[in-house]
Amino acid sequence: MATPLPLPIVPRTVPLSACAPAPRGNRPSWLKVRFPQGPNYTELRTLMREQKLHTICEEAMCPNIGECWENRTATFLILGEVCTRNCGFCSVTTGRPTGVDLDEPRRLAEAVERIGLRHIVITSVTRDDLPDGGAAIFAETIRQLRERVPGCGIEVLTPDFQGNWDALETVMNARPDIFNHNMETVPRLYGRVRPKAIYKQSLELLKRAKDLAPEVASKSGLMVGLGEEREELLQVFADLRASDVDVLTVGQYLRPTMKHLPVERYVDPEEFAELKTVANDLGFRHVESGPLVRSSYHAHEQVPSRL
Repeated sequence: MATPLPLPIVPRTVPLSACAPAPRGNRPSWLKVRFPQGPNYTELRTLMREQKLHTICEEAMCPNIGECWENRTATFLILGEVCTRNCGFCSVTTGRPTGVDLDEPRRLAEAVERIGLRHIVITSVTRDDLPDGGAAIFAETIRQLRERVPGCGIEVLTPDFQGNWDALETVMNARPDIFNHNMETVPRLYGRVRPKAIYKQSLELLKRAKDLAPEVASKSGLMVGLGEEREELLQVFADLRASDVDVLTVGQYLRPTMKHLPVERYVDPEEFAELKTVANDLGFRHVESGPLVRSSYHAHEQVPSRL
């Protein structure tokens, strides 16, 4: 792995870990959004219901659903709705999945063709029960989309495949426009946030993806507000650049339910702007940093030809 880049020195008066007690009461004003509306949003919502498609946009109650759907961008969940992992931040059902729907790629591509999406993000639950982690389904979905909707941008947001590099190669051989794998948080917090993941393994996944397909944009995302220190966060930025990652997203962690990890701190918009400046100075080709930023935010703008 490449030598980590040196961290930039930026003056700061308040560390990210300030405010020890968990926030209580109403969320700050910058985390409030308007009810989604607009002709594209309404049309897509109707078509999603008719096609019985599942999107992370709705199931995770993403605050940017209105904006993304107006841009005809959506994130689809494949490989079922049951995850083999139990991450501290995620509300997806944990358990033992059963079977794989081999016809899912075709049906999803047909639906996207009918809906007329400009950009699609394909993600999945983690399927540690499968030898390839579901890589073949990811690849077939990309191929079906290329055939049926050639003008549609394609991003994949994959699990770590438990370090199965053959599985990763299967996905990269299908040539998505963007390959995304989220680091989520700093290494020190992995035991609570991503208990079955390995920080260095996720970094290696991103680096190998770029080595396998240099023309494909690589991407990763982080949540803040989980108790990370500023220096830890900037080290992850540097590690990602050392792994040749092109695109970075940084957003506020929001607790799905009382059973999930608490929010340690609400990071204000000015701090997000500063983090964007630091990340840009490190050399990322595109950075989205803000309280409401999620992994797929403005994804349609991050295709290599548009960077």
